[in-house]
Amino acid sequence: MENNVTYSRILPPILLSFFVMGMVDIVGVATNFVSKDFNLDAFAASALPMMVFLWFAVFSIPAGLLMNKYGQKNTVAFAIGINTIALILPSLHYSFPIVLFAFVLLGISNTILQVAINPLVTNIVSDQKLAGMLTFGQFTKAIASFLGPILASFAASYYGNWKLALLTYASISAATGFYLIITPIKEKIMKVETSSFSKIIGHLNDRNIVLLFMGILLLVGLDVSMNTFSAQLLIQKLGIETGKAGLSSSLYFGARIAGAFLGSILLLRIPPAGFLKINMLTAILGVCLLLFTHKDWTIYLGIIIIGFCCANVFSILFTFALQLKPNDQNEVSSLMIMGVAGGAIIPPILGFIAQKTTITVGFSLLLFLVIYLLFIAFKFSPKNRQ
Repeated sequence: MENNVTYSRILPPILLSFFVMGMVDIVGVATNFVSKDFNLDAFAASALPMMVFLWFAVFSIPAGLLMNKYGQKNTVAFAIGINTIALILPSLHYSFPIVLFAFVLLGISNTILQVAINPLVTNIVSDQKLAGMLTFGQFTKAIASFLGPILASFAASYYGNWKLALLTYASISAATGFYLIITPIKEKIMKVETSSFSKIIGHLNDRNIVLLFMGILLLVGLDVSMNTFSAQLLIQKLGIETGKAGLSSSLYFGARIAGAFLGSILLLRIPPAGFLKINMLTAILGVCLLLFTHKDWTIYLGIIIIGFCCANVFSILFTFALQLKPNDQNEVSSLMIMGVAGGAIIPPILGFIAQKTTITVGFSLLLFLVIYLLFIAFKFSPKNRQ
């Protein structure tokens, strides 16, 4: 009974922390408003999400070292504090440099948060349920991602100020940080000695860790590309206006919510590798709908399929990595989160291709990303693991 009470006390602030993690995805719809306000072209606009996700390559390992020194919960709370400040800044002074700086802070806070939150979850669930629990966290994260474009569009339409959505998220972020601080969480101490930069990087000598790292890099690149450029795909293919096209992000993240919720249930019963195979085979169909069809309903269906099928991939890849190195979870977590820098690498490539050709040709890049993730699913099937 005591364990159940403890679990019910710890779970809410952890899930709210996942919700705060999802706030960073408001950068996708914000890019559309900022591009319009400051007259940015497609390639320049792709630099905005890069300002967020570039820092995953820079701060992931320092965040892991910080977590080893101050603990997982304290590190999560610190990240949420930075997140709150970042969301407030554009409303204090709206200029392009301030927006860039706010996005940089969002990237730094989200890096630290993602490094610390996943190992923190291992304190409350068994290894067998870890993939399901991390997926449920991604479900909570996806709710914030889904609501962001709706809040921004609503604020822009009814109040003429899309930045009110940022202030709404800032208040939730601040409340979550306080809730987490006052909640006692007993952390598992995996080992006593202090980690080092070279020791964390040394895990890349493991070929399987490299494969999973690349999987996360490409997955996040796909996710950010869908969030950032799906509206432009609708504009060019269907000729609809920017405001309505921007809601494609909510459609995508709505599908991610459904996929993450269903996945959190199924992953308690289905082996993760098999589940990943089914999802990636279906995701290939979704990408083909975006590339080769021109009817509105087929394009919308493609967006839904990709969002639904990619909702569980991050938690599955992360679970594979943590289970490969059970005694080095803090270090492996920081290394895997470096892969989130894919959000700063893939969208500019897609934006550059789209600028030189068409947005549809740019989206063909996503097909290669999904095929790689399908390869990962077969590679990490139980009979193929080495």
